[in-house]
Amino acid sequence: MAEASGPNAAGRVWLQNRVMRYSAALAASGIALGVWSLWPALHDAPFIVFLAAVVVTARVFGFGPALLCTLASGLAIDYFILEPRFSFSIGRNDWARLIVFFGVSVLAAGLARKRWQAETRAGQIQRWMASIVESSADAILTKDKNGIITSWNSGAERLYGYAAAEAIGRPVSMLVAPGQPDEIPGFLERLGRGEPIQHHATVRLRQDGTRILVDLCLSPVRDQHGEIVGASSIAHDISLQRRAEEALRRNEKLATAGRMAAAVVHEINNPLEAVTNLLYLARHSPDHATKYLDMADQELHRIAEITQQMLGFVREPSAPTTLNVAGTIEEVLQLYLRKLSQKQIRVEKHYDGDPRVRGFAGELRQLFSNLVLNAADAVGPGGRLVIHVAPSRDWRTPRRPGVRVTVADNGSGVRPGDRPHVFEPFYTTKGDLGTGLGLWVSHAIVQKHGGTIRVRSRSTPGASGTVFSLFLPESTGKPVTDGLRALLADSPAAEPSPLPPRPRVDRKIS
Repeated sequence: MAEASGPNAAGRVWLQNRVMRYSAALAASGIALGVWSLWPALHDAPFIVFLAAVVVTARVFGFGPALLCTLASGLAIDYFILEPRFSFSIGRNDWARLIVFFGVSVLAAGLARKRWQAETRAGQIQRWMASIVESSADAILTKDKNGIITSWNSGAERLYGYAAAEAIGRPVSMLVAPGQPDEIPGFLERLGRGEPIQHHATVRLRQDGTRILVDLCLSPVRDQHGEIVGASSIAHDISLQRRAEEALRRNEKLATAGRMAAAVVHEINNPLEAVTNLLYLARHSPDHATKYLDMADQELHRIAEITQQMLGFVREPSAPTTLNVAGTIEEVLQLYLRKLSQKQIRVEKHYDGDPRVRGFAGELRQLFSNLVLNAADAVGPGGRLVIHVAPSRDWRTPRRPGVRVTVADNGSGVRPGDRPHVFEPFYTTKGDLGTGLGLWVSHAIVQKHGGTIRVRSRSTPGASGTVFSLFLPESTGKPVTDGLRALLADSPAAEPSPLPPRPRVDRKIS
């Protein structure tokens, strides 16, 4: 019985609502007739008050009751207003007026209903949007053209520590960290031109004075006339994300240093054995001791150079320095010379001139080391590695001079499905032998120095290979402030040629 009574009860409620709506439509036409009869000023324009009744009925009760109100109003006009009264024997003009009334009433009822539905829908959307903004975990706020905060959601309260009552009405500059006085005016100027700002990493101050790293998205806010009246801001806390990225970079740097340490052990072993033998000869041949000691001194200098190269990977200078790109690559190749020789990899080095850049030496060594090691792992015994260094200009900004470095190999290549992911963290095709962080860190190093890196690869058997082409501008190296590292957009789609042309200088090692 309980199951059967549910639908029946709902049906009764629906019927009662329907009867009430149509009864209200009849009442509306009766009220219109009463207003006409009590208001002499309407006697000369009886259709106005009945048309108003139809419109009100359509907006409140729907299109069906509005049609009933139209029919009832037409009958009331014919019986009580038009002459002769209480008769359908009215003149042709009156019939035409009634027909026009019916047409206008139906049209007005439809338009009124549509407008009501649109307003209701807009109100629902507005409430939904307000609910989404209020429940968002990100800090969402709006400000006027002068930078005064006009709205403040609960996410902003949690992120910045200010209650809405404390923040609204105050300038948004209260959130700016010291040392960034021109940031807010610059934002307002760009927003005033209608230019949105997407994913801008910056530092903000909480109410307690602590600094947080946030990712900002700002958009201009326009009124109904299209005029810019303010701006909206969405801030996402990326402090933990950046700290995790920094930890990954440090771990990858230590891993690179570990790989290089193994190479350094082999490189140091030979000169140490030579020093031991020379000291033995000097001790047992006093007549030639000076000669043997000079030779031992040369071997010790070689050991010192190798250890200095190793320290360059670990130490991080506080400011960029001028570097010889070809010389830096030579230092990396010397450390991996044994591994390249064991696999019988033929290394071709093409250096055009003496190009230099300003950057962080340790990071650039790590960058070149990752590219050389990746090539060495991909190339089989007897393979080929080509390194080309030449002055160049940025393809995106031709007036920007710099250095282009190309590292090409004829290894197994990268499969088409893997190519879009080569610069993503933890993505590796080496299985347990790789961490998936080398190219991700290399991409970040290139971006930090204001350059670009591109990859082109082919995995066709017999014609496989990979080319990494990177551009480093002459004025590179942006110091890191408050843990903030600039991460730029993805590289353009343009790709380098598979192998560089043979330049003026050609040196080979085997």
